[in-house]
Amino acid sequence: MDTQQNMDYDRIAEAIRFLKENYKRQPTLEEVAAHVHLSTFHFQRMFQDWAGVTPKQFLQYLSAEHARAVLKHTKATLAEAAEETGLSGTGRLHDLFVKIEGMTPGEYKNGGASLFIRYSFSASPFGDLLIASTDKGICYMAFVQENKEQALQELFQQFSNARYSEQRDSLQQDALAIFMQDWSNLSKIKLHLKGTPFQLRIWETLLRVPVGGLATYASIAQDSGHTGASRAVGTAVGANPVAFLIPCHRVIRSTGETGQYHWGNIRKSAIIGWESGWREVVL
Repeated sequence: MDTQQNMDYDRIAEAIRFLKENYKRQPTLEEVAAHVHLSTFHFQRMFQDWAGVTPKQFLQYLSAEHARAVLKHTKATLAEAAEETGLSGTGRLHDLFVKIEGMTPGEYKNGGASLFIRYSFSASPFGDLLIASTDKGICYMAFVQENKEQALQELFQQFSNARYSEQRDSLQQDALAIFMQDWSNLSKIKLHLKGTPFQLRIWETLLRVPVGGLATYASIAQDSGHTGASRAVGTAVGANPVAFLIPCHRVIRSTGETGQYHWGNIRKSAIIGWESGWREVVL
């Protein structure tokens, strides 16, 4: 994983925040660079190294008009869910490598008393991550929003009676490789999740939204077999315990606005734009 990308993320995030807040007046490249205290040349190069596209192209990917066009295309893709082919041709969609296994009722109810959970911190293009796994798969992945101590407490609350050890295993390593954007040699990524049958169904449906694609709460409800349950779907999406691997960041409002995100709206915009830029390259 490119640690330089992680080091640049704070400045990238601030640039994205500035662009979103001042989009209507179309700030110049010089203005954005000055806002993040970089020369125009250095900012342009850093942004393209991180996102693969220019700041102007990236902002286009975050516009409501672009989002609505992608929604229309993605809906056609989801309608052919039986094939689950995702992006065609040159890339293999990472979601197709992800398999969800629900925890047993006993594991669900007793706070994970029988579970031994390994965890580690890692860099990503969107900031530091806390990732955790059982013997069966990844059970938790979250972006560190305040500090590592708080992130750990949030993990411990998920499985209050489990035993924990700070260590990296092969399950975590496979999952973290997803950020490299080269998924041709990935092993099957296994998730071992605590959730109700309804939540698991919604999370499985999210896995069919392709990289660079978007969906609405209503379309996720329909494709999961729960037409009309958009509000309940929204709650299930918000309860997703595995950031990025289960792509809840790809669910937006029907207006094309990005909407809320458990790990921050700016981070959601960053991920959507990053994936959109990669999608343009592989198609």
